[in-house]
Amino acid sequence: MSRPDAARICFENVEQRFRVVRERPDTLREAFAHLFRNQTSYHSFQALKGVSFSIGDGDAMGIVGRNGSGKSTLLKIIAGVYRPTSGQIRVVGKVAPLIELGAGFHGDLTGRENIVLNGLLLGLSKKEIRNREGQILDFAELGDFIDSPVKQYSSGMYMRLAFAVATAVDPNILLIDEILAVGDEAFQQKCLVRINDFRARGKTIVFVSHSAEAVCNLCNRALLLHEGMILADDTPRRVVEKYAEVIHNAEAVSK
Repeated sequence: MSRPDAARICFENVEQRFRVVRERPDTLREAFAHLFRNQTSYHSFQALKGVSFSIGDGDAMGIVGRNGSGKSTLLKIIAGVYRPTSGQIRVVGKVAPLIELGAGFHGDLTGRENIVLNGLLLGLSKKEIRNREGQILDFAELGDFIDSPVKQYSSGMYMRLAFAVATAVDPNILLIDEILAVGDEAFQQKCLVRINDFRARGKTIVFVSHSAEAVCNLCNRALLLHEGMILADDTPRRVVEKYAEVIHNAEAVSK
């Protein structure tokens, strides 16, 4: 584990809570009635509970866990989408997030225009984007579709363009949330080669996946999140074995 003072990413006792509406009005009249009667009720949902860890340069951290365990919430905190309810975080360097398919894209713009939009959002200048456009187009392999509106793209085409742009900006930290699962096998392998090249160059990668094989092949360390808490922080193989135990126990209880 990286020393907290030397880490790219450091979480110290981080908690994330959300306020969830218990009852949603179906009509405008019901909405006004709840407003004036002060009947709208909420409950607090704690997505992360006292999470602490640190990740250094050259680390590829896999994060596994059942749906609702807090994996995507953790990535969004690193990306700056959420500010934690309590605790301390430190993220050092440029972050390229691939955490939601199509995030940062405008459906009515072409793929080429979205390269510019995404590049600007990720901190590049227009000159830098123009200099890297060729390598983005080569990697994405979209052909003539690059000049079509992205609302016409399949999920696999979205992934191709998003991954090509995010890795072309040469970030210090790359966040990946299951997005590779929508690509065809050949392109997934192409992405894994680039990710391994990032690791070799000392970049930091945080990879959320339900695929034990992908986590073991790609990562040198893994976290198991369960109900918002870290249940294991170890080698990928040991963590996915623990994850399998959690799934087995949950299935046994549900029977």
